[in-house]
Amino acid sequence: MTSHQMRSEDPELGHETRGGLPSLVLAALGVVYGDIGTSPLYAFREALHATGGSEAHQENVLGILSLIIWALTIVVTVKYVTFVLKADNRGEGGTLSLMSLARESLKGRPKWVLVLGVTGASLFLGDAIITPAISVLSAVEGIQVVAPALSNWVVPITLTIIAALFFVQRFGTGGVASVFGPITALWFAVLGVSGAVHILDDPSVLGAINPVHAVRYVANNVTSAVAVFGAVFLAVTGAEALYVDLGHFGRRPIVVAWFALVFPSLLLNYFGQGAFVLANPEMAAHPFFNMHPEWARIPMICLATAATVIASQAVISGAYSLVRQAIHLNLLPRLQILHTSETHSGQIYMPRVNTLLFVFVATLVLFFRSSSGLSAAYGIAVTGEMLITSVLLFVVMRRIWSWKLATTLAIIIPISLIDAGFLAANIAKFADGGWVPMAVSATMALIMQTWTAGRRLLISRTKVDEIPLATIIDNLARKKPPTVPGTAIFLTSDVEGAPTALLHSLKHYKVLHERNVILSVVTANKPFVPDTEKIFLESFNPLFSRMVITFGYMETPNIPRALVLARKLGLKFDIMSTSFFLSRRTILPSRKGGLPFWQDRLFIALSRNASNATDYFGLPTGRVVELGLQTTI
Repeated sequence: MTSHQMRSEDPELGHETRGGLPSLVLAALGVVYGDIGTSPLYAFREALHATGGSEAHQENVLGILSLIIWALTIVVTVKYVTFVLKADNRGEGGTLSLMSLARESLKGRPKWVLVLGVTGASLFLGDAIITPAISVLSAVEGIQVVAPALSNWVVPITLTIIAALFFVQRFGTGGVASVFGPITALWFAVLGVSGAVHILDDPSVLGAINPVHAVRYVANNVTSAVAVFGAVFLAVTGAEALYVDLGHFGRRPIVVAWFALVFPSLLLNYFGQGAFVLANPEMAAHPFFNMHPEWARIPMICLATAATVIASQAVISGAYSLVRQAIHLNLLPRLQILHTSETHSGQIYMPRVNTLLFVFVATLVLFFRSSSGLSAAYGIAVTGEMLITSVLLFVVMRRIWSWKLATTLAIIIPISLIDAGFLAANIAKFADGGWVPMAVSATMALIMQTWTAGRRLLISRTKVDEIPLATIIDNLARKKPPTVPGTAIFLTSDVEGAPTALLHSLKHYKVLHERNVILSVVTANKPFVPDTEKIFLESFNPLFSRMVITFGYMETPNIPRALVLARKLGLKFDIMSTSFFLSRRTILPSRKGGLPFWQDRLFIALSRNASNATDYFGLPTGRVVELGLQTTI
């Protein structure tokens, strides 16, 4: 038996740096900071409303501003920018990347890390349905300031914008994305300038930099502090995007964009809103739009709407990316993935995911009808995901970075306590709308758990009737059946066993091809696998060889493209004389054992709605032979 494998020393990173730092910083503004950049539309307003109209108005404003400033500083600057962004998995970020990194570093790859990763991914998807709804609604609500008579048009206009946003997803975001950065840069510049101008209304707001104001506010307003915490957290929603989009830009452009423009602009705007409210308490209902002169309000509504659409686009793209990762890690069934760019593999469109997101987002807008109503639903999913990130970061610090326990705890404990505090504050809003993202997250987690449990059961059922590949090859070598010209490639998920498609082919056709390749596709626990490491090929005899193709979880499995690489290892084949044999399983429910009745049916439904292997692996449809069989689980 001979074997070959293509190897390389350098890991392949998932981001490009061809455009140089300035262009990457500009691009990162649109994709990474769109969500957190729209928080000034509603975060300070909702925190102010949560005070319940206490008499000490200035103390309230200074206390709220101090809480927002230190939330941005500790959660975003310290936790994410300083520590989390360094925990990349071969250049990629996000909950599932961090989960893979942490799980690989622990002996036995414990299941509790997988559970955390699945929960974090589910929470992100729960957040993904709220961001477009609350962001676009909060921008369009500026109409109420300019023309109160048009208030009834806020919801219809919001739904129209959201429908258009989801409709254009199928055409790709490449062309639109080129203007995301400049528009978002303009947005942050306007935020900074408008805030700085109004700080002069009452410069005392700058005193909010002192954390004593935050502590004093909490001590004096214990009853309303929980509600205010939940509202203050709105200022840092979007922080997870820094890590999720790490693979698109790399750490440096994200850090530079934060310190050079985003952080200063946000601080100035919040200070400006605080000073404006102190000078004009009667306009506290909509401080963001009211603090602009009348001639600038309509342009600000248009710019805010553009910024919220960009923020929504970033979350939608993030949802596509996360679902694709989950599919490749076998956490979800195969779904159709369409590429919208010939040059950027990350630009994808998933029709089913897009449709589900649109239905959920539109339903939220119709149900809550205002950004204030939706703010109650916002937060639980994000805070939960942030807490999970802190736990996984602890594993990385200890196991991969080899930090001392005392040092690790000194960093993780304060950060985790803040995350837990925000989570507790948001849980208090559960009945008012917080149940929405939790329901979506729980449903996604249940689907992932059902799929992984069902696959394990299916594999164990299949192994019972499995014949070792070596046995089949030895038998066929002793008693060789007739052969026909060409190459047959038999796909199987089990590297050691004989493919069911091969057994059925021999049973029905009683012939073999001149060359037979047993092909398995596996997903690595890293985002990208270099071409030089993708192929493992071993030859058993002139008739049979085995090939294992390894893809990263951020890559799209394309078998024909990988087979081109296999030619360098000596595999001779012509795609026009090659047949791909697949087994199509019909899964039947079992009367006893296995999964619970309802979960059994759910797994079967997921299996039936999964995309077929031909499309998923990019196989030429005219060269595929499918052989059906039934399996009871």
